[in-house]
Amino acid sequence: MARRQAAGHRAALLLCSLRLGACGTLAMLSTGCSVSDLATADRLARGLVVVLPGIEGRSRLNIDIARGLNDGGVGMAVEIFDWNAPVPFVPLVNLADLVRNKAQAKRLAQRIEQYHRDYPGRDVYVIGHSAGGGIALLTVEALPRQAPVTAAVLLAPAVSPEYDLTEALRRTRVGIFSFHSPSDVLFLELGTRTFGTVDRRLGSAAGASGFRQPATGAARDLYDQKLFDIGWRKEMSRSGNGGDHFGWANPLFVRDYLAPLIVDQQSGEWPSGVWADLIESARVEHHARAIDNNDAEQAVRGRK
Repeated sequence: MARRQAAGHRAALLLCSLRLGACGTLAMLSTGCSVSDLATADRLARGLVVVLPGIEGRSRLNIDIARGLNDGGVGMAVEIFDWNAPVPFVPLVNLADLVRNKAQAKRLAQRIEQYHRDYPGRDVYVIGHSAGGGIALLTVEALPRQAPVTAAVLLAPAVSPEYDLTEALRRTRVGIFSFHSPSDVLFLELGTRTFGTVDRRLGSAAGASGFRQPATGAARDLYDQKLFDIGWRKEMSRSGNGGDHFGWANPLFVRDYLAPLIVDQQSGEWPSGVWADLIESARVEHHARAIDNNDAEQAVRGRK
């Protein structure tokens, strides 16, 4: 019985993978999917937002993220960086190739460094959805400390909760904003337990449960200052995000939640509005997680 259930789960995940691949391929063939109007010279002079797709590649999902940012008043340039290998209908290949993924992250890091040289002092944001969240972390880690991004935004990141964020956090000015939902079962529970995360771990992903914080030390202080782990909230449903894997890419959610994050930081009024409450909730959850981690480590030491 258990074997049949496991086989059923794998079949469902493979079917979803094929659908994702089809989604990305069809998006490339369809019309009206360009976001070139969001990367004009005028917008580039105001700043840069790079959107990283999941394993499906360029698709309606990441185009909606770009359009949602524009609808929310983000006047910076918005680009989609498709890091995926051109393997139509088989997107799981993109999840597993860590060597290639690091090389793609290095390419994007070089693009950001060049942007800093061309537009000194401008803000840069990196937004990654699903496996794109893992590529976002690899990209920020590849940057020199003197050329940080303003912030990285991870939407349902397909990386392990134990992923060491310290190097990425050090290469942001404001921090890392990571969104997670326990309802993301198919992709970030069953999926990553079966096929692994971007950092090649088998188990629940941070996009389902949040990141595990260090209990003590300098790393703990860095997490306290710069990691904003945001859990799904019921009121997000009013913006089209029901807590599933794709709700984070809904253009209404992006307009109502992600765009204000960037716009408010640009205006110097952050956190305000919806973000004032989100940051306070994230701090409370962050503190509770740190206490739990500390208790767990003390229990392990006690058993020794």
